[in-house]
Amino acid sequence: MSVIQTKNRKPRYSFNLLDYILIVVSVLAVGWIYYRSAIGVNYHWNWAGAVDLIFTPRADGSLPYFFQGIISTLRLSVWGMAFALILGTLLGVARHAKIALFKIPATAYIQLVRNIPPLVFIFIFYFFISNQLIPLLGLDHLLRNYSDELSGLPYVLFGRPNLWENLLSGVLCVALLSAAYIAEVVRSGLEGIEKGQWEAAHALGLSPWSKYRYVIAPQVLSNIAPPLAGQAISLVKDSSIVSLISIQELTFVGTEIANSSGLIFEIWLFVGLAYLILCLGLSLLFSVIEKRNRKHLIK
Repeated sequence: MSVIQTKNRKPRYSFNLLDYILIVVSVLAVGWIYYRSAIGVNYHWNWAGAVDLIFTPRADGSLPYFFQGIISTLRLSVWGMAFALILGTLLGVARHAKIALFKIPATAYIQLVRNIPPLVFIFIFYFFISNQLIPLLGLDHLLRNYSDELSGLPYVLFGRPNLWENLLSGVLCVALLSAAYIAEVVRSGLEGIEKGQWEAAHALGLSPWSKYRYVIAPQVLSNIAPPLAGQAISLVKDSSIVSLISIQELTFVGTEIANSSGLIFEIWLFVGLAYLILCLGLSLLFSVIEKRNRKHLIK
């Protein structure tokens, strides 16, 4: 595909013969897969039944189960990313520090998490949280015996009280996993700052906090914004792994609906479409933010 650009005009694209061939081949491939799934696999599609299941409210009049799973996934992703950013930033700064007391534990944690299969980590940490950490912190009464009902914004942010323990476990699991990768992103961003910037901040007599706040952090954020955006999108997709510990997010809900209805392909295609919309929306949002930041830096 070639690019045609005229003066003072945005570039416009023209398709060549190879582009048209690739489009035709893609359409034929999708059509062949659909044909084989309907004839060769002998599967009878029931899109009307799948749509009815997805959009039918629950017996108590609440949102459809499928959309409750989407909200739960969003809740897990938002809180997980917030905690992962905080912990990952601290770990990245500690990993970059020259003080062994900070650097060694941060390096050990990052290497441990990045070299253990996520599934194994999820199971180990989940059972540790449920059986040991929550009672140790005295949170078992709040998370397991809280009887008051929530409504409005608190309900949107935290969900039903009887699921708070699952929410906390899921958030901590995905956040601790993602924090190890964010820490490496932060470390690489810090190491990418030129030595003269550090020396200039030191020559101005700035305190460590002011040095990071006003000199280093803005440059680091500009450099690591794209990989952080990618990690945020990965966290949304990786949140599906907590369905294995019975947290009622999108993948868990999709599994239950598909198994109970027998509409395996239809439900899972809808689940995939929901993840695609969520991740594509995040991608577009981060793209807009990145463009605005670039314009701001140019000005």
